[in-house]
Amino acid sequence: MADLDTLIAAMEDRADRLEELGYRVRFDLKDGGSILLDAVDGDVAVSRDETNEAEADTVLVMTSDNLAKLIDGKLNPMLAFSTGRLKVRGSQGVALKLAGLLEAE
Repeated sequence: MADLDTLIAAMEDRADRLEELGYRVRFDLKDGGSILLDAVDGDVAVSRDETNEAEADTVLVMTSDNLAKLIDGKLNPMLAFSTGRLKVRGSQGVALKLAGLLEAE
């Protein structure tokens, strides 16, 4: 199980790419915890969502290990979605945009 602080730090390291997102995305982790990525107005803030209910345009549901693999580019977002390792609630367009930004290197 990947540590939430490590996942948050990894997302913050990619903040320059994520600035283009323009939305709020919540990552609900099946093995505990929730992370909110707020990239509205070109500013990127990544934080724990202690309530697991923060308002977001899209909610991605997966394990922390799969999120770590997505961030590191070791898991293709479309493959994760099609195999059930990633579930999307809300705007799928936002999820696709995020996937493209994470894949861009």
